[in-house]
Amino acid sequence: MQDLSVTLIQCELAWEKPADNRQQIGEMIDALDEPTDLILLPEMFTTGFSMNALANAERPGGATEQWLRELAERHDCAITGSIAVEADQGVYNRMLFATPAGIQHYDKRHLFRMAGEHKRYLPGNQRVIANWRGWRILLQVCYDLRFPVFGRNREDYDLALYVANWPAARRLHWRQLLVARAIENLACVVGVNRVGSDARGLDYSGDSLAIAADGELLADMANKNGAARVILSGAALQRYREGFPCQLDADAFQLD
Repeated sequence: MQDLSVTLIQCELAWEKPADNRQQIGEMIDALDEPTDLILLPEMFTTGFSMNALANAERPGGATEQWLRELAERHDCAITGSIAVEADQGVYNRMLFATPAGIQHYDKRHLFRMAGEHKRYLPGNQRVIANWRGWRILLQVCYDLRFPVFGRNREDYDLALYVANWPAARRLHWRQLLVARAIENLACVVGVNRVGSDARGLDYSGDSLAIAADGELLADMANKNGAARVILSGAALQRYREGFPCQLDADAFQLD
């Protein structure tokens, strides 16, 4: 496996202002001083974590998808984050994975009922793994982090991505669970969260992290507004898996 350079974008988000957020994030990406293979944006990066689902939703192929494709082509990389998308008789919290060749998507499976997300959005039912530059990449959104069975590595991914709007009040959970997902799945994990406050008065501490399969912290953005770049070593991941093959003793299961 080759190495993979990953850039984490941790920023404040303008409430329900897609054009403003695209401009801000686009400028941050264009200002990067080194090439990168993959860029991660927060959950609901065009609007913040709004429950005004229909008012904020774009149609498939809309302005944000086009913008992501243009950025991916210009920077020769993959870019991912989630937005509200209206399709199939409802709205999904949809994680888009854009490359110069096209866009894959994953619809958030676990909807955050404590904010009423399950009343405004439809749940996804497909586990999605994207292949990019020799890495198999599991796509996950925020609350999915709390459900390890759904994200269990079936020896089918090398890197798990979590994009989030995770409030500061539960930052300990976010940080601990990201490390746990890496260790238990023998996979690299990158989680990107936002900073600042939203229109509902919730504060976000960021804490975007990149973690090696053995649990080592490779990047910790704390509360910084900006970008961080990390190199994930394909050789190190393979060596660790070969030297500590606990997946050989894992329990077989099926997910209904």
